[in-house]
Amino acid sequence: MGCRITAAYLCIEEKGNDMIKNIILDVGKVLVEWDPNYAFQKLGFDENASRLVAEATVLSPDWNELDRSKLSDQEILAKFIANAPEYEKEIRMVWENIGLPIWQYEYVKPWIRNMKQCGYHVYILSNYSRWTYENTQEALSFLQDVDGAVFSFQVQQIKPEPEIYQSLLKKYDLKAEECVFLDDRQENLDAAMAQGIAGIRFTGYEDALEQLCTYGVDLTK
Repeated sequence: MGCRITAAYLCIEEKGNDMIKNIILDVGKVLVEWDPNYAFQKLGFDENASRLVAEATVLSPDWNELDRSKLSDQEILAKFIANAPEYEKEIRMVWENIGLPIWQYEYVKPWIRNMKQCGYHVYILSNYSRWTYENTQEALSFLQDVDGAVFSFQVQQIKPEPEIYQSLLKKYDLKAEECVFLDDRQENLDAAMAQGIAGIRFTGYEDALEQLCTYGVDLTK
């Protein structure tokens, strides 16, 4: 599994081969799949129900508050239902099957272990609700291999708020300039870079390996 060398990306030291010591990973769409439409189909929703339930839940501003988990689970569920009361039954089905759209990618555990074996510290920084966390432990089994994690529900902060990045840095006594963060959303990377953390837009595993090389991350040791 090592740092892949291509014509476009050479594993060079222009950004400092010893600078990056800590690799910070998002969870959704980086380490696990997140596919609400798959869940809606599995639950038997038709196209109209899928659209309206999505608008009431995963596409609503209230979804951020689920990730923040400052409100109780029942308070959040009530907000979702209030967004589309005629679909209360379906919304409750989504709630009770919160882990259905989430599963771990095959490359994740070998990748994390490779980073660790090469001497890097690996951390998790993710918007993730308390309810989802409690119901997706199998998908999150990689947590046993990382050095630490900050989930939004634990600190009641969400990306791209600057406070959540500082929460991670302070909790594990990390220096921002020694960290690189991989996330699938540019706004989250912009916020990280504003805190002095290097950022890589995650579009796929192979590309991530090449992008890490440009920061001098050597996974061939």
